[in-house]
Amino acid sequence: MDPVVALVLCFSCLLLLTLWRQRSGRGKLPPGPMPLPILGNILQIDIKNISKSLTNLSKVYGPVFTVYLGLRPTVVLHGYEAVKEALIDHGEVFSGRGSFPVGDRVTKGLGIIFSTGSRWKVMRRFSIMTLRDFGMGKRSIEDRVQEEARCLMEELRKTESSPCDPTFLLGCAPCNVICSIIFNNRFNYKDQHFLKFMRKLDENVQILSSPWIQVCNNFPVLFNIFSGSHKKLFKNITDLKQYFMEKIKEHQESLDMNNPRDFIDCFLIKMEEEKGNPQTEFTTEALINTVNDLFGAGTETTSTTLRYGLMLLLKHPEVTAKIQEEIDRVIGRHRSPCMQDKSSMPYTEAVLHEIQRYIDLLPTNLPHAVTCDIKFRNYLIPKGTTIMTSLTSVLHDSKEFPNPEKFDPGHFLDKSGKFKKSDYFMPFSTGKRICAGEGLARMELFIFLTTILQNFRLKSVVDPKDLDTTPVFNGFVSVPPAYRICFIPV
Repeated sequence: MDPVVALVLCFSCLLLLTLWRQRSGRGKLPPGPMPLPILGNILQIDIKNISKSLTNLSKVYGPVFTVYLGLRPTVVLHGYEAVKEALIDHGEVFSGRGSFPVGDRVTKGLGIIFSTGSRWKVMRRFSIMTLRDFGMGKRSIEDRVQEEARCLMEELRKTESSPCDPTFLLGCAPCNVICSIIFNNRFNYKDQHFLKFMRKLDENVQILSSPWIQVCNNFPVLFNIFSGSHKKLFKNITDLKQYFMEKIKEHQESLDMNNPRDFIDCFLIKMEEEKGNPQTEFTTEALINTVNDLFGAGTETTSTTLRYGLMLLLKHPEVTAKIQEEIDRVIGRHRSPCMQDKSSMPYTEAVLHEIQRYIDLLPTNLPHAVTCDIKFRNYLIPKGTTIMTSLTSVLHDSKEFPNPEKFDPGHFLDKSGKFKKSDYFMPFSTGKRICAGEGLARMELFIFLTTILQNFRLKSVVDPKDLDTTPVFNGFVSVPPAYRICFIPV
């Protein structure tokens, strides 16, 4: 047979198969735009701003609809009611991890973030309990955060009020907290190994948020066909894992079963306890991936929020002034801020919530999947179907937060100036898959931000009105634009 004819026949069969698969599911899944063969609905979605595209589609198809990202159907949940009904009311069924090819390729389903089923439950439970009970009578995690805040202040003073890009320093602080918890060791901000480590973490977030990775996640075959930023991402993660393996070997050589020093020790002890269990989830490979997850989720998300937060405070000096007034009144200048202060600082608490609401750090969340067939709002969603939840649609709901595109701490204050909670506040997601490090992240944001504002006055190098807070990337993570800031000691 002529090779050209054979190629045409194969392509035609592939098109027919695609059309059949897409049409066969249409009677069960929620409605949505008609997908093209192979491409699906990718041409109807702005890869640079997926969240905006989903909002536009929700105006046509409602709060629950289906899009095809390549050959795969994805059910989109848009708005608080749909997200709550799925992730909270049907939390167990919607607790699976959806398709995320770049993550799957790196972790092979191990760790916390990209694992699913019983493996995910075991790893999540162990990690949360270890973080919660960490220290066993020694230094608490809050002590470690306060120590790092003091180190950060020293580094900021070294800028001598000169304009600087805060990206690196604001990344070092949360990264060192994670290092302290996992390795029982913090690094000097000039340490070359630490600098290299930080660069790789920062590069990974930039790459993960790029349009190219969004395309590759929908068409994973591209990973093998083209060269691109994903090669750098995979190389960085391989290097990081090799570093983690070296640290694990050091811990194995000095392990005291009765005196765990950090997270790695606790995991190694658990591995030893389950040595005779052939079904154990506690393996060296699982430890490497769990440590990688804790660094990825615990460093860049917090540092990006801090960086974005300081930019918003530069743009809104009247907000900054009110926080500093509250700091002077509640904490003063002669002791370090602590978590006990938070309940007495409603305005600061409102600002921290508004920063996270406004920046919308994870616009479309990590993908979920249903763990069994489920009838949801009169639609039948088959087991394994990927679920995309629009956190943007919740955090920027105009009924709950009037003028949601405006940065306004009043969104979280009642008429008497007291802090006002909102069920719509879910920057860490919600339900069974809510971020395991939520408590640590809240602690770091409060202590780092209040300590900075206790010690420094913030000054912009341009007119605050000219600061553009629009994210440069709005894919996996909302990445703020670069800016320069002066930290002037008070």
